[in-house]
Amino acid sequence: MYAGTSAPGLKAQFEQWTSAMDDHQTNADTYARWRTLPAMLFDQAARLGDRPLLISKRDGDWRSASWAEVAADVRRAAAGLRALGIGRGDRVAIVAENRPEWLIADFAIMMLGAITVPAYTTSTASDHVHTLTDSGASVVLVSTPALMRKVMPAVLQVRAVRAVVAFEEDGSDNRPEAPERLTWAELLGRGSEPLGEPEVSADDVACIIYTSGTGGTPKGVMLTHRNVLANCEAAFTLIQDVGLGDETFLSFLPLAHAYEHTCGQMFALTLGARIAYAESVEKLAGNLGEVKPTIMTAVPRLYEVLETRIRREVERAGGLGHKLFAKALELGAKRYHRGGELGPVDAVVDLALDRLVRARVRQRFGGRLKAFISGGAALAPETALFFQSMGIRILQGYGQTEASPLIACNRPSRIRHDTVGLPMPGVDIRLAEDGEILARGPMVMKGYWRDEDATARALEDGWLRTGDIGHLAEDGSLVLTDRKKDLIVTSGGDNVAPQRIESLLGLEPIIGQVMVAGDGKPFLVALIVPDLQLARDWAKRHGKPSDPVGLVGDADFRKHIGEAVDRVNRGLSGIERVRKFALVAEPFSVENAQLTPTLKIRRHEIRKRHGGLLEDLYGTAVREPNRKIG
Repeated sequence: MYAGTSAPGLKAQFEQWTSAMDDHQTNADTYARWRTLPAMLFDQAARLGDRPLLISKRDGDWRSASWAEVAADVRRAAAGLRALGIGRGDRVAIVAENRPEWLIADFAIMMLGAITVPAYTTSTASDHVHTLTDSGASVVLVSTPALMRKVMPAVLQVRAVRAVVAFEEDGSDNRPEAPERLTWAELLGRGSEPLGEPEVSADDVACIIYTSGTGGTPKGVMLTHRNVLANCEAAFTLIQDVGLGDETFLSFLPLAHAYEHTCGQMFALTLGARIAYAESVEKLAGNLGEVKPTIMTAVPRLYEVLETRIRREVERAGGLGHKLFAKALELGAKRYHRGGELGPVDAVVDLALDRLVRARVRQRFGGRLKAFISGGAALAPETALFFQSMGIRILQGYGQTEASPLIACNRPSRIRHDTVGLPMPGVDIRLAEDGEILARGPMVMKGYWRDEDATARALEDGWLRTGDIGHLAEDGSLVLTDRKKDLIVTSGGDNVAPQRIESLLGLEPIIGQVMVAGDGKPFLVALIVPDLQLARDWAKRHGKPSDPVGLVGDADFRKHIGEAVDRVNRGLSGIERVRKFALVAEPFSVENAQLTPTLKIRRHEIRKRHGGLLEDLYGTAVREPNRKIG
């Protein structure tokens, strides 16, 4: 499958292929030809042939697979799955990190009229049991030996699973008789009869994507080929203002999430773009410089981390560089607030700073970036403005798995950081009496898998009840307030949106993570996880123990955190102010089930773990806002 071309060779090839890309551009008419996702892939492969499609690092080298090679492997994998008995309507699960085999398996499944069931690599065994049992998956594809050891205990509890396919061999000949175990290479060689064109219709279910479970047991969302392609077409209409041409996407977010599955994979394919797979979170910064992506999807937490790192490096360097950086931020913010206009003197200074400061920041991301796309959670306007001031465009959008997922997004030429933008083309939005956002359009799901009651509650006369609260700005842009179920109603009857307060607190460098609570209580409290690196730096400066457990119990450190809380409180109304807080040493993480795979906090899990700590905050005197903690 892999051409085996290393990075220097790929660079030369990209230059050659780029010169001919104009003859193979996607346009609005192209989408009308594609009724299903496999039809789209094979049509693109016929046009783009030996141009590179999938790029991944193996043994230290970036290697590519062309459109033609990928299409051939999809047909081979589909034939292998058919030999295992997979047919129309069957479910096949994929448990793997982002990699070429993921995409190939996805399309092989859909080519048979079967349904892809993605699962997170970070899921627990009980999560896998739920997904496999609920979906009725009969074949499971797993990537690495380590992941296989994690998944197999769940597989053995689910009778419906009759075969497990390993992308990587573990070198063991000890295979259980049931379910059948085979390697990816064996699957590709299993099918003896060549497959023709896929027999799939636009309204067939393409995938069942399980919601990430911020509020309980995940439900399977059925998305059809029409749903996903409609979302891709809308995204094309929206983003073409950036000047689409020779595009490279860097795939980083889990493909088990609708956001990456549609935007990072399917949308990229419809553009004829290359997809490069990031090695890991730890190597993401290096991969950005190597791959030089033009478009990348990510969640707000990543942008917050990147902003913090850049600011920290500049502050440590100090001197003239720090002053120039601050001036670039100042003028970038001024330009944004003035609709792109600067006075003559500022414009000259800004141009110089673009070369001296912004160009260096952009180079950290490869130097070719046309747009970051932010979704999955609310992006703080201050973070978005930071990147825009550095000459990096962030398009904040809004969506849900049930909407394939995009509902609204900022336009490249019309960015408002305090909103999630206008409705996507073809999407209607209205507000219920209580402010709940309702959405309608061709991207709305078919329903929840095997759950007619939940489907009826979510879909009312074709309108998707999002469960989010918001309002429309004067220009029609959508402004989010909070999750309907996350809204805090205090004992005094006041409605408070915790996400806004959490976002503001999170802008304080010393605060790493935070959850605000107070439902049914007289005032708000917060659980705060300090930024571990800054906490260690503080401890070193003040001669304190640097271990997190010791620090969260230190009175001076609590006072330091309290000052950060006070700064935020001064900009909040009385009912929004955090009156008391508790420090937590252990970060919220996917591993301890306190974050979803897209890094949103799971409030019910955090309450379950720290419920006693939260209740204790109401057992002592109320802390007045702006008063220091002793």
